[in-house]
Amino acid sequence: MKNTFALSAPIAGFVLAIFVSSFFKFDLAFCVFLIFLSIVLFIFQKFLVFDGEEKKKIFFISFFALFFAFGILRYRIADSNPLDPALENAVGKEVTLKAVIIDEPQQKESGNTLAVHLQDLIANGSSTSVSAEALVSTGLYPQFQYGDMVSISGKLAKPANFSIAPIDASSSTSTKDFDYVSYLAKDDIFYTMSFAQVSLISSGHGDPIKAFLLRVKDAFTENIGRLIPEPEASLFSGIELGAKSSMDKETTDDFRIAGLSHIVALSGYNITVVAGAIASLLSFLPKMIGLSGGIIGIILFVIMSGSTSTAVRAGIMALIAILAKITGRDYQAGRALVAALLLMVIVNPKILVFDISFQLSFLATVAIIYVAPILKGKFRFVTEKYGLRDIVATTIAAQILVLPLIVWKMGQLSVYALPANMLVLGFVPATMFFGFIAGMLGFIWAPLAFPFAWVTYGLLLYMISVARFFASLPFSSFFIPWFSPLLMSAAYGCIFVWILHERKRSVSAKITS
Repeated sequence: MKNTFALSAPIAGFVLAIFVSSFFKFDLAFCVFLIFLSIVLFIFQKFLVFDGEEKKKIFFISFFALFFAFGILRYRIADSNPLDPALENAVGKEVTLKAVIIDEPQQKESGNTLAVHLQDLIANGSSTSVSAEALVSTGLYPQFQYGDMVSISGKLAKPANFSIAPIDASSSTSTKDFDYVSYLAKDDIFYTMSFAQVSLISSGHGDPIKAFLLRVKDAFTENIGRLIPEPEASLFSGIELGAKSSMDKETTDDFRIAGLSHIVALSGYNITVVAGAIASLLSFLPKMIGLSGGIIGIILFVIMSGSTSTAVRAGIMALIAILAKITGRDYQAGRALVAALLLMVIVNPKILVFDISFQLSFLATVAIIYVAPILKGKFRFVTEKYGLRDIVATTIAAQILVLPLIVWKMGQLSVYALPANMLVLGFVPATMFFGFIAGMLGFIWAPLAFPFAWVTYGLLLYMISVARFFASLPFSSFFIPWFSPLLMSAAYGCIFVWILHERKRSVSAKITS
């Protein structure tokens, strides 16, 4: 308890400072004042305060102030990237740029989106060295890959915020604003180019390990595409590997309306399944070798999946679980989640406020750790066979925690999200298992893979059918543009109070029994 108390002050101070700094700017003088104040308070409690409780309070405040200052400084560093003057002058003009693709291209129905690092600006026959990240949209062909150096021609622009409209435009004329500028800025992307002409200069300019993993991923995805038709193949690629190929718009909308969008993209839940599978596959080896192989496997899989916020969070927690086994310590999921949160925010402070994937992943994990056990105790009427009670409790808990944020950010309330998730989530591990076997056997001989591919196809078809069924029901979703941050905060306040109340009741029941 003493260690927990000692750690809570710096963590709370640092994370709160990152949160506040996302909205307000603080100068260095304020940071210096906080550091000076923390030193004074620490000396005061050390030598002039003798009451134990008072010492604890002042100690907490001193460390809170110190790490609040560190949080402000960390955000200032992350937010201090100067914009390139040459690129700023080129905004709104037709230019040619030399760039390197720094992430897996995102394929959509209408074309490809490339995240690139700009290196040279070519204008009026001269070349100027530049350095910045940009998001470029181009046609479906030719195809490009991570690490390609390309020539890009088009009109350079700055990102602009846009409005989210309801999926069914006839149901409402209202829209909800989306802060696209801040969303891209979290990845230091400050420029865009639409309908660009892109041509290949050379290949092999990316990290060789990441390039190799993405080639393996592409080959695996191609195997699945030969074994399973669309849109089931794209759905599986999203579930298994976080592949950035897209399903058709109609199917994508069905998943959104049914509240199953998180199934389409790789999630922390899927990473957990993969981590368990890796541990099982290596269980026959000596303990240290098996656990070390598990660590390497999880890291490589997270890189292959695109290192999304959800994958990184789940990967860190899985690694902490393995390290707990190596050191012989108990694994505490709550502490592992806090550690993952802290590490990710230190690396990129902007994700705390501006990355909805990070926020949803964090809330869903909180739900699994703290809310699901409460609900499981209340659902004793649900059978435990086939893990049904766990599925029900976990699904409802996750929906409770993520719903206010989704409605605020997206404005979309999926009425049937709960039953849809309950019908689908239990089949995800089996789908991943059979699809993985099919994809791997596809490298050897396609006929060997067909039986596993048929099972995988059946499971994927079932998921799509569930999404289409619930999306087709009357009043399947509502668009709520007026749901404000204040209402969201009130909702989470009520949820937090309820969690505390239930945990206190649980503790009291254990003491009296």
